[in-house]
Amino acid sequence: MPFISKTQRQSDYNLFPSSCPIVIDNGASYFRIGWAGETDPRIVFRNIVQRPRHKTTGETVTIVGDHDPALMKYFDCTRSGPRSAFDSNVVYQFEIMEYILDFGFDRLGADRAQIDHPVLITECACNPVQSRSKMAELLFESYGVPSVAFGVDAAFSYKYNQQLGACNKDGLVISSGFTTSHAIPFVDGEPVYEGCCRTNVGGYHVTDYLKQLLSLKYPHHMSRLTWEKVEDLKMEHCYVAPDYISEARLFQKGTKEAEEKTNCWQLPWTPSPTEEPPSEEEIARKAALKEKQGQRLREMAEAKRTSRINELENECKGLEFLLQQLKQVAESDIPSFLSVTGYVSKHEIESALVKVAQSLRKAKGEQVDTEEKTDPSATEKYSLINIHDNVLTPEQLKEKRKQLFLKTTSEARQRAKQKRFEEELEREKQNRQDEEKRLENPELYRDQLCAKYRELSEKVEQRKRLKTNGGQTNGNNNVSGGVGRGERLNAAQKERMRLLTTAAFDRGKGEDTFGIKDEDWQLYKLMSKDNDDDDEGPDENEADLARISARLKEIDPTFFFKSESGSTVAEVPRPRPLTKEDFQIMLGVERFRCPEIFFHPNLIGIDQAGLDEMVGVSIRRLPSKGEGLEERITNSILMTGGSCLFPGVGERLEAGVRMIRPCGTPIRVVRASDPILDAWRGAAAYASGMQFPRQTFTKMDYYEKGEDWLRRYHLRYTQ
Repeated sequence: MPFISKTQRQSDYNLFPSSCPIVIDNGASYFRIGWAGETDPRIVFRNIVQRPRHKTTGETVTIVGDHDPALMKYFDCTRSGPRSAFDSNVVYQFEIMEYILDFGFDRLGADRAQIDHPVLITECACNPVQSRSKMAELLFESYGVPSVAFGVDAAFSYKYNQQLGACNKDGLVISSGFTTSHAIPFVDGEPVYEGCCRTNVGGYHVTDYLKQLLSLKYPHHMSRLTWEKVEDLKMEHCYVAPDYISEARLFQKGTKEAEEKTNCWQLPWTPSPTEEPPSEEEIARKAALKEKQGQRLREMAEAKRTSRINELENECKGLEFLLQQLKQVAESDIPSFLSVTGYVSKHEIESALVKVAQSLRKAKGEQVDTEEKTDPSATEKYSLINIHDNVLTPEQLKEKRKQLFLKTTSEARQRAKQKRFEEELEREKQNRQDEEKRLENPELYRDQLCAKYRELSEKVEQRKRLKTNGGQTNGNNNVSGGVGRGERLNAAQKERMRLLTTAAFDRGKGEDTFGIKDEDWQLYKLMSKDNDDDDEGPDENEADLARISARLKEIDPTFFFKSESGSTVAEVPRPRPLTKEDFQIMLGVERFRCPEIFFHPNLIGIDQAGLDEMVGVSIRRLPSKGEGLEERITNSILMTGGSCLFPGVGERLEAGVRMIRPCGTPIRVVRASDPILDAWRGAAAYASGMQFPRQTFTKMDYYEKGEDWLRRYHLRYTQ
């Protein structure tokens, strides 16, 4: 930024005599204070105050001007933003203004309770008398200054440049500041405030407009677009177009010249690490490691299976030996013999033997017969099933029904279990066959899977189209769309529509008697039935498609398939990795669109005159127009203020004034030698003059003459 703060405390305050005035340029953006007769201000800082709380102690501190980012991390600034003493370009918050003056006088080196130097302070053109009165009261009461003088910053800048030979006695100054822009005509070296013109557009509005445009254009970088950074971008990249319409059309066409005028701001960016494809040696090493791990797992499973088979065989031999011993035991000694073994009856031993035999067959991979799964004790459990109902009592009939239900449920459970076991064996067998085919010819196996995948994909897509569009066309041979609603409904939905249509047709004539009969309410029962199970049930093709897709992913990680319709079926879309271009802020049309508000304020909703129109308005407002006065004024137009630093603003203003003045009128637009500091330098040069003490007023004058005299007070700039 061209605005550099200087806040180092001065140590030579006591070396200046009490008659040396203190000069203050109280701008809405920056506060400048120094001594009369010097070329540069001693102290410069932003004209803002912030009162954050300390995060640890909770104490509220006052920060004036620019803050140190390293220190601000210890304070909570969420509830206290920067505050200014200005409303537009008029001071109205004098509590904040007192903080500003305290800091300014302290940095200047004042170490006493009172300021014993005259003060020259700048103000805006046509400043309200209430603001001037409050400022005088603040300086007299709080700081005890002996005398005060008020002057217009734009007038001081004009007089300073007049001394440098840049402008004449008769002329016009355009001061474009932080929040407002003024046009003040000069006649015989004195400002004519009757011809003054103001527009509420300044550098603040340009920065805010640029921030809005960039935030809308790059919403994902809003946190980077801080006010300070956008102000830097404004001062570095923005310019005023000679012809706004032609410049906008140039960017609209996207010509090479527009590309050359487009600037780029690169945000900090760290490239994401790129994943290099593995080499053939790495792939072979991983495959060998995977095969080794698989072989180890297979060996562990085989060892566990062998151990299980041995345990079951030993248990089976033990049960068989127990049954042989039981045959040799007398009938009376069976209970005592079984009490030692832990079994209750012979049937329990036989049942345990059958279960162990089944587990042994299953462990060996043999098929288990359904007949062998039959429990020998089933005849005892279901003893009433084969007995006729006529010979049973009512209690026995209930027990028979219960036994019949339990037997049916048990048999169904056994059949389902057997079916699952057979399906699992079949699946394992199919997997072994697929693995053998893959090992024999991997390329052929992959091609066969891809062909099967395409076939199933087409079937699934066709089924989805039939669900959406129905099985017929609407007579226009349009299969993919444009069908009627009835052709998109399935059978159950069509039946519901038919019931509704029939009810409406039967009941829609004459008196509505629907609901009188109980049969009418059966319609809702028919409509509420869920008959969509046939159409909405699981599709075997989709399950096979998912299985084949997973298998293809296993054998070929690079598998990627697109259907004929162009939609990706097998690959889920992945987010695009961020690149360097994603962290670039391109400044194209925004470069000249934002400063254009100085000439067309209606771009931001302000219905006021632009800078070129303000020149014509000020000339027309002059109370007396001598011979050749208008030509002398237009021949000496001075531009000052921070907002006149945009490239091309002088040429654009000259072209705009030439459009509203008669042909042949001499027009000369110059820029101040230093638009930022010329106002303070002009005030410092004026305060060092011999006639300055006669232009000030004391505290006694203020209280004796009152506000009416203060309203008529005007500083004379010609000495």
